[in-house]
Amino acid sequence: MGHRRVVLSLVAAVFASASAAMAGETRGVVELFTSQGCSSCPAADHLLGELAKDPTLVAMSVPIDYWDYLGWKDTLAKPGHTARQRAYAQIRGDRAVYTPQVVVNGAVHVQGSNKDLIEQAIAQTTRQSAGTLSVPVTITRAGDKVSVKIAASKDARGEIWLCGLSRSVPVTIGRGENRGKTITYYNVVRRWVKLGDWNGSERTWAVPLSDVAADDVNSVAVLVQGGDHNKPGRMLGAAVASLH
Repeated sequence: MGHRRVVLSLVAAVFASASAAMAGETRGVVELFTSQGCSSCPAADHLLGELAKDPTLVAMSVPIDYWDYLGWKDTLAKPGHTARQRAYAQIRGDRAVYTPQVVVNGAVHVQGSNKDLIEQAIAQTTRQSAGTLSVPVTITRAGDKVSVKIAASKDARGEIWLCGLSRSVPVTIGRGENRGKTITYYNVVRRWVKLGDWNGSERTWAVPLSDVAADDVNSVAVLVQGGDHNKPGRMLGAAVASLH
């Protein structure tokens, strides 16, 4: 009987944890700006894979292209990712653009391979910025559509983005600083779909899978972010879900 009670307790704990994640209780959005041409990035790429296992985090790889001139063209990078990283730096006013760089909750940047600093930044942004990740986000899949629901929240404005993610992408690098290495990238952002502007009212969308399911996309993240794509602000809400 004692063993059965322990098993039931563990099952209850798992379901409680899953329910909390589905309810939108995300404590951090971690964006790793990384590059296949960056010799100091593999440790950060590995760490992001570990962070991606945490159901309270939305952890994403955002590969940039400004190191391509070093001899290897990043196969996952997008110019828009580079623009996003630079926009963050401009908003912060520090002009700090480097790899591996993590931006936490749209507000604080730290070295992408340092887990302690990432955890400190998560705590700092939720403590210092009222409303950070306070908006519940729900993602469900029904047939060939992804349904997104954003709860109402007063005094909140921003944009809502649906990101198509590839959970695991191994890449063998032929030239440059990481020549000969096979590195796995986790939760790689492959597509950005703007669902709309947000004025704080409850919103719902039913998005065709065809709008996001390309380039081996098998998960999606939803970001409710203050500001706009040229001047990205703090994260107001976020969630991640598998498409399978």
